[in-house]
Amino acid sequence: MKIDFGGVVEDVVTRKEFPLEKARETLRGETVAVLGYGVQGPAQSLNMRDNGICVIVGGDPERKRSWDKAIADGWEPGKTLFPFEEAVERATIVQYLVSDAAQEILWPKVKPHLKQGDALYFSHGFAITYADETGVVPPEFVDVILVAPKGSGTSVRANFLAGSGINSSYAINHDHTGRARERTLALGIAIGSGYLFPTTFQKEVYSDLTGERGVLMGAIAGIMEAQYAVLRKNGHSPSEAFNETVEELTQSLIRLVAQNGMDWMYANCSTTAQRGALDWKGKFRDAVAPVFDDLYNSVVRGEETRIVLEANSAPDYKERLADELQQIHESEMWRAGAAVRALRPENWEKKAG
Repeated sequence: MKIDFGGVVEDVVTRKEFPLEKARETLRGETVAVLGYGVQGPAQSLNMRDNGICVIVGGDPERKRSWDKAIADGWEPGKTLFPFEEAVERATIVQYLVSDAAQEILWPKVKPHLKQGDALYFSHGFAITYADETGVVPPEFVDVILVAPKGSGTSVRANFLAGSGINSSYAINHDHTGRARERTLALGIAIGSGYLFPTTFQKEVYSDLTGERGVLMGAIAGIMEAQYAVLRKNGHSPSEAFNETVEELTQSLIRLVAQNGMDWMYANCSTTAQRGALDWKGKFRDAVAPVFDDLYNSVVRGEETRIVLEANSAPDYKERLADELQQIHESEMWRAGAAVRALRPENWEKKAG
């Protein structure tokens, strides 16, 4: 379906052109092995299972947390839950959904078990785009494809259960069988995508790494910290500073943006808020534009990849990560956030129950 995105026409795929029944027919006779049961693995595997696709899960029995979680979700050892190597052997489509760093580590165990005509599926272009660093170079006799949901695994599952979906990008890096595109779209629909838009492995990882470090996570966290600090420095209470910085955004305004766009959100705010937003958005844009240029160039150079791989391969990475997250958790702003969230009416009702 061709859609006009503000003057740029894109060819997207919706459930109307590629309904679930077509996805089931395309994947008839295929066995999908989902490797990894951490972030995306549970959501994509459970959604496909619920949609009637033949799915198995591959994991490491020694990693009790993820292995036990898979069992708790109904995957049975020896029937639908297997060690990584056996899962790859049994599959015709291998969804490589372990973390980016783990893909590098696990690849020597996965590659020898890929078979002629298999499809190797990713939800992130990282390992293929930065193959010089990761060593993930698929054999010529497999399809290499991608479906990348534009949301966390938690959201992929929650939206599926709610009857909606997370939009996904898709790409074909190598079409050995001549069926790579059909397989890719079928898998995208089967995991519950809202609609699918085309990209490349390289563009997916460039946009994803930029987005995560920028607006989606890094930038929004930094902006929140800066505004909260200014308000507190000028005598505002933690409750007032947090409500004006985070609570109003997450509980009100961002929902209006999601519903009908930024202009609609502006139109449904006070005239004072409208004027302030329109007068100041350009100043913020101009201030952060150089930061985004620097960020994007760092992604393209592979600097962000190097940092990720080095950090994740450090023997004490989990301990250091826990310390960094704990610092955020214990900051005044997010302690204020915990107190504010506890005061939401729905949480009082839970306590009363």
